[in-house]
Amino acid sequence: MRGMAIPTLSRMMRSSVVLSKDDAPPAAMRATASAEFPDGAGDAEPAVSWRTLWLSDIHLGTRDCKAPQLLEFLRHCGADTIYLVGDIIDGWQLKKKGIYWPQSHNDVVQKLLRKARKGTRVVFVPGNHDEFARPYDGLHFGGIEVLNQVRHVTADGRTLLIVHGDLFDSVVLYAKWLAHLGDAAYMFTLKLNRWLNHARLRLGLPYWSLSQYLKHKVKAAVNTISSFETLLSDEARRQQCDGVVCGHIHRAELRLDEGQIYANCGDWVESLTALAEDADGRLKLLHWNAGLQLLAELPPQAVAPLAATRGARA
Repeated sequence: MRGMAIPTLSRMMRSSVVLSKDDAPPAAMRATASAEFPDGAGDAEPAVSWRTLWLSDIHLGTRDCKAPQLLEFLRHCGADTIYLVGDIIDGWQLKKKGIYWPQSHNDVVQKLLRKARKGTRVVFVPGNHDEFARPYDGLHFGGIEVLNQVRHVTADGRTLLIVHGDLFDSVVLYAKWLAHLGDAAYMFTLKLNRWLNHARLRLGLPYWSLSQYLKHKVKAAVNTISSFETLLSDEARRQQCDGVVCGHIHRAELRLDEGQIYANCGDWVESLTALAEDADGRLKLLHWNAGLQLLAELPPQAVAPLAATRGARA
């Protein structure tokens, strides 16, 4: 699997595919992206300003996307650079009958476009659910830059590889029909989860995620996640980076293993998490629940970063 994932990534990066009618961006996205949205009068300055923010797996176009909470987060947090690390728009769901695209989903797109116009660098790294954008690698739309993979240098000099991560998922790569089947099962679990939590709310009980419970309890799922994390860390090491930032598996994580950073942004379907970098290069995994909560933190690099050390030895 390791030997096959890397060449696939290289082929995707060189892709010059012409989109067919079926693969073209969904009409809802095209209409939203092409419209001119006026700057909101009286937009308040964000309460918190970061050097960098990473968001992934928003899944606009699905009923379980927490767009209102994400809007609160984006109003509260500003950044010099925002990376959208894939599955921002759920093209798989939008291709199905009965398109779901409420105003709150439009508002998220408008907010990101407005931030781009006001000077924030916004970089969109497509995932498997919004793979329709991958042929546009290197282009700009409304001030948003599309890059299939990108490197970010932190304030303390560490280099992070940023990819969505689906190209290191053997199911997505070699059994796409199974990936779609798994997506359908996940959507059903989320629907069941909505009913379950309506009942829990009436009983005064807190939110509980059935899908996260199953993901952590099923041994095969745990092994798959572990393999995914290892492959991505290996790819970052192969590209002489100090770590990787990804999404895809809807499991927020921030840790340092043997000098390598592994960061997963989580999602805005259930976990409502984001990765942030402050002015000193400190990395923080954040959770939004009507306010910021800190889940994990990595301090700035005190010694020469891994990539720089390798370069010096070379």
